[in-house]
Amino acid sequence: MSCLSQERTDCTKTETHSNSLFGMGNPLLDICAIVDKDFLDKYTLKPNDQILAEDKHKELFEEIVKKFKVEYHAGGATQNSIKIAQWMIQQPHKVGTFFGCIGKDKFGEILKEKAKEAHIDAHYYEQDEEPTGTCAACITADNRSLVANLAAANCYKKEKHLDLEENWQLVEKAKVYYIAGFFLTVSLESILKVAKHASENNKLFCLNLSAPFICQFFKDNLMQVMPYVDVLFGNETEATAFAKEQEFETEDTKEIAKKAQALPKVNSKRHRIVVLTQGKDETVIASSDKVKTFPVLKIDPKDIVDTNGAGDAFVGGFLSELVQEKPLDQCVKAAHYAANVIIRRAGCTFPEKPDFK
Repeated sequence: MSCLSQERTDCTKTETHSNSLFGMGNPLLDICAIVDKDFLDKYTLKPNDQILAEDKHKELFEEIVKKFKVEYHAGGATQNSIKIAQWMIQQPHKVGTFFGCIGKDKFGEILKEKAKEAHIDAHYYEQDEEPTGTCAACITADNRSLVANLAAANCYKKEKHLDLEENWQLVEKAKVYYIAGFFLTVSLESILKVAKHASENNKLFCLNLSAPFICQFFKDNLMQVMPYVDVLFGNETEATAFAKEQEFETEDTKEIAKKAQALPKVNSKRHRIVVLTQGKDETVIASSDKVKTFPVLKIDPKDIVDTNGAGDAFVGGFLSELVQEKPLDQCVKAAHYAANVIIRRAGCTFPEKPDFK
């Protein structure tokens, strides 16, 4: 199919307008700093790890800011992908809209500023019960220890934000929707409202499996959303966990993609597309009952700085072309390009402009 966005033969490219890409998820303020071993030891952190903050890490976020030179970035999986898509598109600004929950605090103000700098149209639900979610990236030599405190991100309320007329109008303006699976733990009803809107209006709804634990422990939520999913993203470990829970009886990525594509779907005007990445190995895509593979861009291992943002970047690259109604091959090419750029840098950061053709 030459045109991914519509099942039609006249594939005229429409101009991308602001708010045409919509994301909703867990906004986190990324706080990055080069720290010393004493700091890691104090909070019993491993040099290379990703954990959720516990009570013993409460002071860490304030201390890292006081003690070390920090850099701030607008983070969280979905927000990262929207940010990357905007970077790939460049103009116009605010192609990407983002919804999520933050606190009425200093970190919330910084997050709003950082989202603005990334040219995304962030509309946060602000509440004062929980502080803004943060992710501390504690860097030592080549290692990064990530400590995430979801806090306010867990407090998103459909009726207090998504249902408000001015916010829902932004949802209606979009033609492509993306939500990472992590948000299934926060507000299933918000996801379903957006997914049903996309389906009823023949727009594209995209979801990411995000983590094996989502496939395992939030299976019911995931499967309530699945009938509305037009594009499903995941990596090989998430795909294996998904296949196990769905009793696909295979660990072969191509077979999993094929079976996930065939799951029941509400909007029959579109075939579901399943996109599974495998790190440095080829990307597997199932669409229209066919499975194709796409080799990733080669990179010298010594040029790899940090692979943490690779998945978010891949999706962001893919969405940047999807929202411009480009063919599937071009979406994958952009996805591989964005991931290749991001893994050469610390955190989900990028140069001023992409060098993508």
